[in-house]
Amino acid sequence: MENIAELEHVSKIFAGKTAVEDVSFVIPRGSVTAVLGPNGAGKTTVLSMLLGLREPSSGSVRIFGQSPKDAQVKRRIGAMLQEVSVIDGLNAREVMSMIRSYYPHPLKLTEMADLAGFTPEELNKRADKLSGGQKRRLGFALALAGDPDLLFFDEPTVGLDSTSRRTFWQQVEALAHKGKTILFSTHYLQEAEDAADRILLFNKGKIAADGTPDEIVSRLTSRSVSFIADLEDGDSYAVGEMIHRMCSIPGVRDCKEEEGRWSVTADNTDTVLAAIFRYNIPARDIRTGQGRLDDAFEVMLTHDQEKEAVSS
Repeated sequence: MENIAELEHVSKIFAGKTAVEDVSFVIPRGSVTAVLGPNGAGKTTVLSMLLGLREPSSGSVRIFGQSPKDAQVKRRIGAMLQEVSVIDGLNAREVMSMIRSYYPHPLKLTEMADLAGFTPEELNKRADKLSGGQKRRLGFALALAGDPDLLFFDEPTVGLDSTSRRTFWQQVEALAHKGKTILFSTHYLQEAEDAADRILLFNKGKIAADGTPDEIVSRLTSRSVSFIADLEDGDSYAVGEMIHRMCSIPGVRDCKEEEGRWSVTADNTDTVLAAIFRYNIPARDIRTGQGRLDDAFEVMLTHDQEKEAVSS
């Protein structure tokens, strides 16, 4: 599969402070990649270097095998940044028409408007009078103006209502199916989990995790099995035996009971389920669970804070 973007051992230093440290990754054609991380993690700096807005202090950044600043590259990319600048006095249709005129093979104006969900009335509205959500949609339309092969979205759904958000991600999915390559950053972790087929999780200028949402969640969070055990009230021996048996299962990290429901945290829930039947544990209402991306994000931050506390 063709790689659209490549970073090799990229670092970026601002005033003696390292913002990005020795980062390497490739982005294949047609992929949807979420770039996530806490504030100051380096994700915005990485996106800026991919866009050619900043030069790396060391290492190389290549888009379509060329420098991001190359004119041919710029014609093949589109970007929707957090701040959407508009031109006073022009309506939305005129802004779209002007921007698409800069490209040799632009998207049709009607396609731009349809993809961004603009009504005829909204197209006739002065750009500086658009609401925050309408400006975000205008930014989306302008990012599509040149019919780009690579799209960058920085916090794309900020200011959008739930319906507009859902429509936006449906359009992103359709663009990916057409072979477009998409990189986006977001603080809405559920969006990343639902929309991305790959996540680059940044922390302190480095890639803390790289994989599919499921891979990252499995790597950083725990699986669990919970059930209600019909034990005799006050039977401390039965309770103790339950804890002993559960904790003896390979891969089990924790076993506890709260208000009659037992919860067993383990690397593999299948081994726990097998043990329940093997030991003839009187279990009912058995449920299995897995963390989500926001749990993985929290685990990463907590682990990092614990490391800092130990080192200090």
